[in-house]
Amino acid sequence: MEPRPETPSDARRRALRTPRAAGTAGVVFALLLAAAIVMIRLAIPSGPGKGSGEWLTDPSRRRTVRTALELVPFAGISFLWFMGVVRTRIGDAEDKFLATVFLGSGLVFVATLFGAAAAAGSLLATADTTATGQEQQLWFFGGHFTYSLLTTYSMRMAAVFIFSTSAIGHRLGIMPRPLTVLGALVGLTLLFATSSLAWSELSFPLWALVVSIHILVAAPTGSRHVRQ
Repeated sequence: MEPRPETPSDARRRALRTPRAAGTAGVVFALLLAAAIVMIRLAIPSGPGKGSGEWLTDPSRRRTVRTALELVPFAGISFLWFMGVVRTRIGDAEDKFLATVFLGSGLVFVATLFGAAAAAGSLLATADTTATGQEQQLWFFGGHFTYSLLTTYSMRMAAVFIFSTSAIGHRLGIMPRPLTVLGALVGLTLLFATSSLAWSELSFPLWALVVSIHILVAAPTGSRHVRQ
């Protein structure tokens, strides 16, 4: 039996569902990642190599970090869903260069985020608070590796993702100028200040939350106008 051809009403319903799905996935991602970042920052406020081993002796802090790490996979899944729906929304109007940067930076961000979470989970499971000498140095190496993977690589890929998303949104006329400016500011912050400015990682989920709310609130027009 041949599938029924899509009618104009079917296309309209699909167009209405797409921004809602993107907005919902973006909100879920933003809330989960923000919660994970806040819990980790509160449990390990000083960063690696600055007395950060103290949290290992506190069962409450260890539970907080473990809970934060359990949120990361779900944040990554929501982010991938957000990316997929946004790409579907762009459709045939996408620019191949921007689309490649958009997709590549998003995938690398998720990969480095998962890598940092896996490394942190391994440290949490194997770290020995009574270790001294070489074993303690090895733990500090792992802590710096995890921290660098998150702040140096993952957040910089997030900056590239923000730049590409803002450029695509501006080109297609689906993102207002204030959101484009906000994306540029957040992207520059993550690109240059995330390694030295505490809590700057929160700017990414906050940007994603603002964009997702805009997608949910803005009425779908059913058509797109590409900016030349």
